[in-house]
Amino acid sequence: MLNFGIGSEVNKCILCLDAPCTKFCDKKIEPDKIIRSLYFENDYGVIDYLKSYPCENCSGPCEKNCVLNKYDNPVKIKSIIAAANEIRNEKLKDMKNDDVDISMDICGVKLENPFLLSSSVVASNYEMIDKAFSIGFAGVSFKTICSFPQHETSPRFSALKSHSGHFYGFKNIEQLSDHAVAENMEIFKKLKDKYPSKVIIASIMGRNEKEWEDLSKVCTESGADVIELNFSCPNMEDGDLGSTIGQSEELVEKFTRAARRGTKIPILVKLTPNVTDMVPFAIAAKRAGADGISAINTIRSITGVNIDTLVPEPAVHGSSALGGYSGRAVKPIALRFIAEMQENEELKNMHFSAMGGIENYIDALEYILLGAGSLQMTTSVMQYGYRIVEDLISGITGYMKERNIKSIKDLIGEAVENVVDLNKLERDTILFPKFNLDTCVGCGRCYVSCYDGGHQAIEFTDRKPKLLGNKCVGCHLCKLVCPTGAITTMNKRINKI
Repeated sequence: MLNFGIGSEVNKCILCLDAPCTKFCDKKIEPDKIIRSLYFENDYGVIDYLKSYPCENCSGPCEKNCVLNKYDNPVKIKSIIAAANEIRNEKLKDMKNDDVDISMDICGVKLENPFLLSSSVVASNYEMIDKAFSIGFAGVSFKTICSFPQHETSPRFSALKSHSGHFYGFKNIEQLSDHAVAENMEIFKKLKDKYPSKVIIASIMGRNEKEWEDLSKVCTESGADVIELNFSCPNMEDGDLGSTIGQSEELVEKFTRAARRGTKIPILVKLTPNVTDMVPFAIAAKRAGADGISAINTIRSITGVNIDTLVPEPAVHGSSALGGYSGRAVKPIALRFIAEMQENEELKNMHFSAMGGIENYIDALEYILLGAGSLQMTTSVMQYGYRIVEDLISGITGYMKERNIKSIKDLIGEAVENVVDLNKLERDTILFPKFNLDTCVGCGRCYVSCYDGGHQAIEFTDRKPKLLGNKCVGCHLCKLVCPTGAITTMNKRINKI
């Protein structure tokens, strides 16, 4: 784990294309990939990219050519590489198994790894998917195919950003594929010719039963491996379209049956999160012949209002509309829906293709542990590019090697039994926080949060926090707000008095 100072330097990196730090490195290492791995919390990636440590007596051309020199604020690359070398040496001690299998399957359709592009702009033409496949994605859910014309707005995106400038919440008001069905079928055939082992999921949307059946049939004939029924697009609520379908058990069942008449290959039903409970809709899909569920699609949202123009974002000629919200911010909601469906006996043995805020291998593992058998992503690709799949693969591979896990399939659903009803949680003991004064910088954030938003259980004297055990309830708010990671937890639970 990186210390606070080095971690801040990693987060400062803007993840350049054709990064000068690597281009001008006379030691022939790739600082950009090492930093990118650390940025995505992938300590295992350091092992792949840092085979030796040649930087000790280096003059630092990487830092001299950092693009942030334009602002007199270059990333301290040499310090990051030194810290990465320590991480590498530590991680290598724990590697137990070099032979791991990260392949998955969708109802018998093999995936070389769990990672797919989800149906969106990142998967909308041959050139884009060709690049994604060449970098390492195992498959694609092609941007939703329909038989009716699309007319897009401009602009059509907005985002909520962190203090570092990266967005964690993303809104789109984009619609479906603007290519004709015949054009998209040619793309399918061309992709299959070049990448026979990659998986093509045909995301489709019809306006009536005949269109659902016909689209399902033509996509199958053109080489699709799986059909995905888009019952959840929040930007297509017009009659029996988009998320309107996903909010009606009757429509889910009717249109799934229609699509099933057009194909014998696996069918996934993509459900909307704009419901209280997704389970009844998943059961309706299964009843009608679906083999699996894709979840979640984006959440209807307004990301903000421009306080000068009074128009919500994105503004289109003086007005806006509700749109689909995605990104890291929706991951907790998506995990909840996946867990709830996994717990339902009627949905056992269905395939779950999960999506919602996947940026790093830890996000990916969380979905797998709650039952996902494949993973789809869009927003992280839009922000960082297809290259993120390299760190997703190396992160999961390293995690498995360290724990001597031979097959990723052994991880599917392993955390489900640990999700229990709220009233079953143990409430008779306290796990106290633990303060590390060596790494504490004395900012007082823990005191402020505990006093104003907790239980007044911290004293702050001479810029040092002290826990008041007689007041602490073990809520761990202090740990969550600490900017340097100086607050951890004690190893032993204490009985309540």
